[in-house]
Amino acid sequence: MTLISEHIETDTRERILVVAERLFRQIGYQKTTVADIAKELRMSPANVYRFFDSKKAIHEGVARTLMGEVEIEAQRIAQAPGPASVRLRELMKTINRMNTERYVGDSKLHEMVEIAMEEDWDVCVAHMLLITETIGSVIGQGAASGEFEVADVPLAAMCACTAMMRFFHPQMIAQCATKPGPTIDQMIDFVIAGLSPRAKAN
Repeated sequence: MTLISEHIETDTRERILVVAERLFRQIGYQKTTVADIAKELRMSPANVYRFFDSKKAIHEGVARTLMGEVEIEAQRIAQAPGPASVRLRELMKTINRMNTERYVGDSKLHEMVEIAMEEDWDVCVAHMLLITETIGSVIGQGAASGEFEVADVPLAAMCACTAMMRFFHPQMIAQCATKPGPTIDQMIDFVIAGLSPRAKAN
């Protein structure tokens, strides 16, 4: 009975998050209330609060789901076979593409991300750490194979992520879309050149 109960509870949590994300997209995070979410699910607000103690907790759950999808794809690329430089390029372009698709073209969801960033939620911090670590794992593999020349892999990963911020951060992707600057491939070329072995002086 306990397993069945746990399954039902997990299913209800997921349904709440799915409905919340849809309402955030349709009417915006600020305008969506817990009562709106409950009404869509045909349950009472008190029942929603059994699973999430606040609207912010629901918001975090939605953000966690969206960011989790990016993390899963990033880790899949990092663990694939092939040259580190090829995987690093695919990884960086995929993060950019997925964040652009999820947040930039959708003004209502973009509002949700802005609030998350402003409040410095733990979910955002954890996401950025995991993405940096995933990029670091590819750089580390490249260093081990001799494809890259890196003395400090965690520092190299942080530098690479900082260099790519214009293409990773949802707000910066939106703000820089029409501004002059390097293309994503030009920026990745620059990062890979910085990681590559230096020519030895004669």
